Amino acid sequence: MHLMEGELPTSMSGSCGVCINGKLYVFGGYDDKGYSNRLYFVNLRTRDGTYVWEKITNFEGQPPTPRDKLSCWVYKDRLIYFGGYGCRRHSELQDCFDVHDASWEEQIFWGWHNDVQIFDTKTRSWFQPEIKGGVPPQPRAAHTCAVLGNKGYIFGGRVLQTRMNDLHCLNLDTWTWSGRIPVNGETPKHRSWHTLTPIADDKLFLFGGLSADNIPLSDGWIYNVITNCWKQLTHLPKTRPRLWHTACLGKENEIMVFGGSKDDLLSLDTGHCNDLLIFQTQPYSLLRSCLDCIGKNAIVLESQISLLPPKLLQQVLKKITFWTAANHREEQRIQKEETENKYQWISSN
Repeated sequence: MHLMEGELPTSMSGSCGVCINGKLYVFGGYDDKGYSNRLYFVNLRTRDGTYVWEKITNFEGQPPTPRDKLSCWVYKDRLIYFGGYGCRRHSELQDCFDVHDASWEEQIFWGWHNDVQIFDTKTRSWFQPEIKGGVPPQPRAAHTCAVLGNKGYIFGGRVLQTRMNDLHCLNLDTWTWSGRIPVNGETPKHRSWHTLTPIADDKLFLFGGLSADNIPLSDGWIYNVITNCWKQLTHLPKTRPRLWHTACLGKENEIMVFGGSKDDLLSLDTGHCNDLLIFQTQPYSLLRSCLDCIGKNAIVLESQISLLPPKLLQQVLKKITFWTAANHREEQRIQKEETENKYQWISSN
């Protein structure tokens, strides 16, 4: 846990957070006062471990209208936002906005977006690119975005009562849309509140979300750009559904999923998740496997560990610490279960 200082973002849901050059940017979201179009950032590469937030107010251009549940591509020092659900005044209504509800008295309209909005982190300026061609995706929210090379991909999301499973991409240099990509073979279910994570130069990993039937999902899929095919991963646990979670890529191509919910939040909420799910998309390296083996068997190998080269020894000691802590937690869990079972047996007898 790190101490947070400065102009902290207010508590929000549906905000969009992305990292670029060691800085975390958080845009938009929703709270009891309505939708937001504020932008904050914090430098995560500090020497003293203190994080100081700053609200960006001295910018050029026109920021997006207030919204939540949008997504973002990071490309060439730019934050490129797409879609989301939010509000606009009558004078701000455009073709990129699908109206859902309205307050005629206040002249405010709510609905879904499919516009592209850019914040340049170097010049601190907002602007909209001129889309040069192609068919844009339908307005939506709770979709997901990912970048491969110079292309920004979008999958799924929701508009009105419809959840989608369409895949689109935008060329982030020429600003042309692909239109709906006609994928070969089987496709993932319609969904929203899922994640899409780049795992290679030509592959994307899709996980979880909420289905069209309002069922939390635990399936994982890999999309291959070269073959234009989705492939479902069959080894993932089916008892760990997640939606509205976050996901990122680890050092050895493992996907780390954190937070979110395991429930259909529209009808049930038994609490958010705080466990970390780790999915392997390829076998670990030989070095990683050897380090884990030494870490798990440190007592047996105790007399030989000190003979390792200094750099390797440092990595081994970290693994020993990790596996010692992991074993301790597992022992505590087993002990707790045994105690609970003992009390249940006593109370039943």
